[in-house]
Amino acid sequence: MKKKILVMEKNKDIADLIHIILTDQGYTVELLSSNDSVFDHIRTFHPDVILLDIINPTAEGTKLCEEIKAAEDTSHIPVIVLSTHPKVAVVKEICADEVIPKPFDISNLVSIVEEQLISA
Repeated sequence: MKKKILVMEKNKDIADLIHIILTDQGYTVELLSSNDSVFDHIRTFHPDVILLDIINPTAEGTKLCEEIKAAEDTSHIPVIVLSTHPKVAVVKEICADEVIPKPFDISNLVSIVEEQLISA
C-alpha cells in the first residue's frame, strides 16, 4: 500500500512541485492550500506524514502544528514543517518532528520524508 502524504502549502507552485516530486517517488499525495477543515482531511485521508507550511514560528504561526501534535487521533503523525523564516528551526522545539527550510533541496525533502516514515 502506498504511503500517504498530506501537503498544506499556500504557494500553489511549491505545492505542485512537491506533488510531482513525491508522486514520482511512489507516494499518494493530497494538497491543501489553506488550514480550513484540515482535521476533516486528516481523518478522511489518513496521512502517514504531514508537510506543513509555516510562515512565522510565532504562537499564531505554529498553532495548527501544535493542534495536530496535541490531538489524540493525530499526534502520532509526523509533521514536517516547510518555511522560509530564518529562525524556523525553533518550530522543531515547539511541535514539528522535522523542519525543512525553503528553498529546499529535492533530495533532502525526499530523504526527510523517508526518515519520518521509517520512524513513525
